[in-house]
Amino acid sequence: MNDLAPLLTPEGRALLDEVRDTDPAHELAVATRLRREHPAALVSAALGQARLRQRAEAKFGAEDARRMFFTPDGVEQSTRASVAAYRAARFRELGVTSVADLCCGIGGDAIALARAGIRVLAVDRDPLTAAAARANADALGLAGLIEVREADVTEVDTAGYDAVFVDPARRGGRGRVFDPEAYSPPLSWAVGAARTASRAAALKVAPGIPHEAVPADAVAEWISDGGDVKEAVLWFGAGQAAPVRATLLPGPRTLPSRGLPDPAVRPPGRYLYEPDGAVIRAHLVAEVAEELDGGLIDATIAYITADEHRPTPYATAYEITDRLPFNVKKLKALLRERQVGVLTVKKRGSAVEPEELRRKALPKPHGRASVTVFLTRVDGAPTMLLGHPAG
Repeated sequence: MNDLAPLLTPEGRALLDEVRDTDPAHELAVATRLRREHPAALVSAALGQARLRQRAEAKFGAEDARRMFFTPDGVEQSTRASVAAYRAARFRELGVTSVADLCCGIGGDAIALARAGIRVLAVDRDPLTAAAARANADALGLAGLIEVREADVTEVDTAGYDAVFVDPARRGGRGRVFDPEAYSPPLSWAVGAARTASRAAALKVAPGIPHEAVPADAVAEWISDGGDVKEAVLWFGAGQAAPVRATLLPGPRTLPSRGLPDPAVRPPGRYLYEPDGAVIRAHLVAEVAEELDGGLIDATIAYITADEHRPTPYATAYEITDRLPFNVKKLKALLRERQVGVLTVKKRGSAVEPEELRRKALPKPHGRASVTVFLTRVDGAPTMLLGHPAG
């Protein structure tokens, strides 16, 4: 069923409540029972929506996800609620009171904007997606602030809004799209739309966007949530001095660029720091290294080494106990000697797969000790650094 309308009826809503916590393993039995009392298509749609809601809890939280309506693409591509809330707060700080949300999807960003007290025009050209966005605004009591319009975003007049937010589709028939001009609509069109905004604009782009593709008049921000890089945003008219920044959620904690040169390469010290992914994507490793009075273990590897432990939100610190040339047999013997039972493998600059090394070096636990192994290069040489989280 590609129409949400039957699920919005009293019968559809009651059925959604009934199947809300259905275990996928019992779905066939539940469907067979319910089809005795309800149309088969409605039962299938309700069970499908229940599965989507369960998947969406990770992004939207259980309370909202259990009331919202989703499409498969909507669950996959929508902004995580914490990231959307952060961006909405930024718009609010900039004095924005109304936003044209172009390519709104199922309405995740529109919901966050409305909850920040901002009036939203949410536009999507796909009928089912627009219907989901409209149903979500109504389900969460935000219909008074969100107008959903089914239209081609390139034909929408945004002149009556303080700001523009564009979230172009970055998936095609063959999966993810990496060329910004292959976005739908293309990045160049989105940039043009952003430049017409009276107060501010934001464009959501893939975190892998090349720095050279960022327009000179944009502020590029990479955002991570809980250590996972979620997206990059190009801000226009935001009045920011730094052209690049990394923001870590929860927090938020924001690291601006200072235009520092690459850190010097130095031998590994007592501590190894693994920068947050947003810091690495934003090319701000030098800013963190300066904060830590550290250097790089290799000119091409984003691991920082330092002699002191200085807690920072922008990198995870590990105390290094051993440095070995890459040798699986030596590592296996060392793990046995130290009664290691839990082995965490991280890599950067190594072709070895972590799971493969874990299987060969620790085929069975030897005890309760835990060790982290970094497969990397130290000044060009393949190296294993052993340690544990600091502090």
